[in-house]
Amino acid sequence: MLHIINKSPMTSVSLESCLSSATGGDILLIEDGVYAATRGSAVEAKLQGAMGKFKIHVLLPDLEARGLGDRVIEGVSPVDYAGFVDLTANNKNCQSWL
Repeated sequence: MLHIINKSPMTSVSLESCLSSATGGDILLIEDGVYAATRGSAVEAKLQGAMGKFKIHVLLPDLEARGLGDRVIEGVSPVDYAGFVDLTANNKNCQSWL
């Protein structure tokens, strides 16, 4: 399953809910959700701890739009829009966490 997070971890519990409830799959951080994928974020340790259970991706254009392209946590895979489409096509189901 592809889990899509678009809310900042500073203003929403979407990522934490996903990490505690979902059983695995791919996570794609988009829009303000990309803040979670940066070194020094409040959820960096939680995200790194989840990497055994999930494959974590971040939408590169959203990262770059926020000036964070050089701060991606090691192990998080940046993807472009074509990569977003591939993730959607390669997963049977998608869940947007609001």
